[in-house]
This record gives sequence, structure tokens and C-alpha cells, in this order.
Amino acid sequence: MKGGQRRARVLRTASVVGLVILAGCSDETSTSTPEPVDDTAYYSGGETTIFNATSQAFTFPAPNVAQVDRHFDGDLAFDVAFIAAGGTVHSGLGPVFNDNACVACHISNGRGRSESGGVVGSLLLRASVPGTDPHGGPMPAPGFGGQLNDQAVFGTVPEVRVRVTYDVVTRSFEDGTTYELHPPRYELVDTYVPLPAGMLLSPRIGLPVFGRGLLEAVPEETILALADENDADEDGISGRPNWVWDVLAEGVALGRFGWKANQPSLVQQAAAAYRNDMGITNPLFPTESTTEQEQHDGLADDPEISLETVELSAFYTQTLAVPARRNIHDETVRRGERLFEEAKCVWCHVARLETGPEAVDASLENQVIHPYSDLLLHDMGEELADGRPDFVATGSEWRTPPLWGLGLVRTVQGEVNLLHDGRAKSILEAVMWHGGEAEGSREVVRGMTREERAALVAFLESL
Repeated sequence: MKGGQRRARVLRTASVVGLVILAGCSDETSTSTPEPVDDTAYYSGGETTIFNATSQAFTFPAPNVAQVDRHFDGDLAFDVAFIAAGGTVHSGLGPVFNDNACVACHISNGRGRSESGGVVGSLLLRASVPGTDPHGGPMPAPGFGGQLNDQAVFGTVPEVRVRVTYDVVTRSFEDGTTYELHPPRYELVDTYVPLPAGMLLSPRIGLPVFGRGLLEAVPEETILALADENDADEDGISGRPNWVWDVLAEGVALGRFGWKANQPSLVQQAAAAYRNDMGITNPLFPTESTTEQEQHDGLADDPEISLETVELSAFYTQTLAVPARRNIHDETVRRGERLFEEAKCVWCHVARLETGPEAVDASLENQVIHPYSDLLLHDMGEELADGRPDFVATGSEWRTPPLWGLGLVRTVQGEVNLLHDGRAKSILEAVMWHGGEAEGSREVVRGMTREERAALVAFLESL
């Protein structure tokens, strides 16, 4: 797509969808506005939007969900805490694992915790060695598979213990104001067997799970139309799709989910998390992560959960409500939005998308949404690189994360831990970590005045 066409699409004003602002939505309206504000901007998730800005903001079903009972059945599946094999209910945990429930890595349906007292919380380390598997994905690390598991059931030892510390790097904006970056350092100790040579590691923290069904319902052609893989227009932005292996379809498909867009669907992402994070086998991934390792349990109990359980858990995330934007009439917020556009942040964080006419629930169909993502891969520079390829994604590429709900992260989780490994302790720090294709935008922010930076953050906090 040519740059002018892409910019026109990205900056296109949202159409009116005939929705009425709920009386409970608070907003400070400016008495003198230079241009009208489209109130449909409140509706980040279209008709799936919920007007709640409390600590429970990420936990509500979409108000228009058609299959309400199925959503709540999925909620129960998502909350299940598994126990070791042999129990009467919810058994099969491990033998090695990272946590025992979906909610443990998606706290209040938001992000995971990166660390506590130097020990990783719900952050995990993906692992591989150079090369690719038969489907073009990362090559599992011998003795460890595709992920390092730091917990184990009784009678088994964790594959590894991980310690994390943060350095402090001080830099300056052009006006002389200083800011801090916090690069993490990971130490692997107590490995049950020696680590293989050349192991590639990638720290990952759990992403928010609300709004995912909407992203899944965006037509593939919409996403591909935003791509400019070879930077044909020479604007420095070359978002490109990740093409990954679809287990159910037994073929290559567009990746949409995960930090490197390495999962094609929410059902497959849920199934992979059950097996890789919890050691719970299922019809999509019927073998233990410890298969061919010396700690394999050897039990003939696989798969340990049904496809229906996987689909229920996925349906829960597909039909969660998206929290509404706030303060869109506030002049500082509006100024920050203009600065966000002028810095070309919207070239990757695309404000407006539309879902298609077919989805797993009628609530997701034909919705105008504001996720602030193009779902494409972008080179983010060496400082954020993990050096680990993932299908088409290189070691410095990451999928543009949606920004909806960003301003509620501290309210919901009590802390801010942004980027793929939770290193950024503020929104502004996350911005200043941007490099690669986003270096130009970062430098625009570096040159802003203190007031302009505050306005930019105010806009991001309104999402």
C-alpha cells in the first residue's frame, strides 16, 4: 500500500454508528473547541464497549454478547486452577509448568506481573535453538522444548529458576529533562540439565485478553492492506504480516495474536497456553511439553482436557467487553491526540478498524473499533530485540500491541509494566524504548516540550 493511501486510511475519521453516550460516563467538556469531537470515539470496542473505569474494567462480558451462558461457562474454564495428575477434577498439571491457571498470567484479564523481589512472576521465557521446526516455527531447545518451565509437581524438579534484575539508564529530552530506562537482565540458575549451546531466549509477559474476538474478526484483507513489507514508499515504516502454522487447518495462516503475532487464532493460542504454560495436553497439542525429556511423566492420560474446554476458554476472551475511552473532550487530551498523529505514531498504532460480517458471536460482527494497532510486525530496533526469530518475525520485530485500555492498567493491576517483558514502568518510558521503524517518532517525542509530553501521555491515558 502506498504511504498516502495508508495515512488516509489510518487518519480517517470514525463514522457515526448511532450509539448514545451512557449517562454514567464522566467527561469534562471544553467550553471552546476549535473543531467538533466525534462522540463515537468513546466506543473503543464498538457495541462491545463497557463504561466502567474501576479495577474490574477488563472483566465484563460484552453488553451485546449473544451467547451469554457460553461466555460465563468460558469464564469458569478460564479460572480453573489445575492440580497434578491423579486428582478427581482438573488434574493433569505439569509435570513442569509456569503456572496453574489462565488467570494467573492474565491478572484481572490484564497483563501478567514481570517480577517480584527479583523472581519472575507471570513472565516466562520462550526458548529455541537456531533453525526451524517442520512448519517453519522456532526449533525447540533440546531438553527444554519451546519454553522454560520454572515450576514442577511433586517428584519432579523445575527445568530452571529465573532471576531478574533491572539496570537504570538515564537519558535526556532535548529540553534537558532526564528520564530513566530499565533494561532487564535475566539469570538462569538450577537448571535440571545443562542448557544447550546457542539457546535463544525471549522473555514474554501475559497480554490483556479483552477485545481479542474483535481483532480476530477483522478481515484478513484489511490487515494485509496496511502492510508495506518492502517499504515501497520509503517512509521508513514497513509493517508486515507474520505467516504461521495453523494446527486445525493444517496449513499456513496469518498470525494475529501474541507478542510476535505467532498464533493464527484464539483457540490455538489457548490450546498452546494450556500445554506450554500449564502442561495440560489437549487435542490440538496432545503430547506433553516434556516428551522425550527425562522428566516425562509417562502417563497414558493425554489429552487431559477436551477441545470443548479449550474453545470455551477462548470464547471467554473473544467476548469480553472493551473499556470505553475517557475525557475525549478535554483540551489537553485532544492536544495529545494531535501530537500522537503528528509524530506518526498512528502509522503503526492504527486508530480505526472494522470487523467483518462473520465471527464466533454476533456481538463481534460489523463493528467499528479503535484498537490502535495494525496487527503487523515492525522492527523495533536493537534495544528491544530478543534475537529470537518466530516464524516470519525476526529477532527485532514485534507485533504492534493494541493500546485500548492502556490508561486503566494501573487502576486494574496496581502497577504499570509495559512492553513485551514488562520493563517499562510508565507510558512515557515505553515510548522512549521505541527504536527501529519507530525511531523517528521517538525522536519527535524527545524534542517535545514538557507540556507537550504531558499532553501526549494524557491522550494515551484516555484510551
